[in-house]
Amino acid sequence: MHVRRSPEEIAANRARYEEHQKKGLEFAPKALPGPSPLPAPAIDAAAIIHQETVPGGWYWSTKLLRGEAIRIDQCEGNSTVALVAWNADDKSERINLVDTAKVQWTTALGKGRVIFSDMGRVMFSMIEDSSGAHDCLMGGSTASSNAAKYPGQKTRNTRDNLILVAVKLGLDRRDIPGILNLFAPVRLAEAGGFDWQAKRSNSGDYVELRAEMDMLVGLSNCPHPLDPDPTYQPKPVLITRYKAATAAADDLCRTATAEAVRGFENNALMQA
Repeated sequence: MHVRRSPEEIAANRARYEEHQKKGLEFAPKALPGPSPLPAPAIDAAAIIHQETVPGGWYWSTKLLRGEAIRIDQCEGNSTVALVAWNADDKSERINLVDTAKVQWTTALGKGRVIFSDMGRVMFSMIEDSSGAHDCLMGGSTASSNAAKYPGQKTRNTRDNLILVAVKLGLDRRDIPGILNLFAPVRLAEAGGFDWQAKRSNSGDYVELRAEMDMLVGLSNCPHPLDPDPTYQPKPVLITRYKAATAAADDLCRTATAEAVRGFENNALMQA
């Protein structure tokens, strides 16, 4: 049943939200670090575990252990990469972008932020990011959205790719969580709705995500639904799995917000 609220109730709810937001942000640093440098610095060859080129339109999955990291590199041009993840030891625990945005009081994910599971634990730390243009709200492409956007063109889409990932991992389509679209410059428009801000994306951008638990990670390299290019032409991306440096006690991802601190405390309980 839909409940109609009075303007006074709406205003009171908004005031309560803003008060909670203020308290949450008071703990956060005044400013997170700027974008990581371009071009991407080389990763120590001794730390590299595996490298994989994911062609445009295709998908890939891997097991990622705690303390390892992946670099996702747009080394051949702009391409959106959809990411999902599950706890390798309990696949009912999965990435949760709604909680990630809610508890950090922002949809702007970048270096210094963390990505939460649906059980209040930290799955990834964003240890490097040259872009800052990622989308945790829109979701990915489907067969029907591609048919409408690219009439007459042969395409692959994120939804079907992630179903293939899930099946290969012993899951099914109902187990696919909300996705994080990396390299997708989407922001809320002034008048409402979503806006694609192409100037915020650079060819050659990269992001590095450190695993804070053992995970199964799925990636799909397909154009974002809002990508204005009328031609289906996603570029390859290079994925590098490597052994990350041990996080220091004052690591920004672990200390930037009270919610991140609690998330890592929850991780410690799981790992004890």
